[in-house]
Amino acid sequence: MGLFSRKKTEYPKMPEGDYEPVLRCSICTGEQVLCARDRKTGNLLELMLIRNPSQLEGFCSQNGFDPDSITRIY
Repeated sequence: MGLFSRKKTEYPKMPEGDYEPVLRCSICTGEQVLCARDRKTGNLLELMLIRNPSQLEGFCSQNGFDPDSITRIY
């Protein structure tokens, strides 16, 4: 391990149960929050703030999702 090594980014895991990943997007500011939506009740569980597209790709690759299949909620 070097003196100036970079920390590995840890992404949250999808919760157990009947959840689907969604992006809650703000129209005004462009802020994107990755959430898990319960398919039965529609309740949202916030997982992480998406600051750049590489964070979304990292989450999808770790959890086995396609980034294009994630729905956006405005």
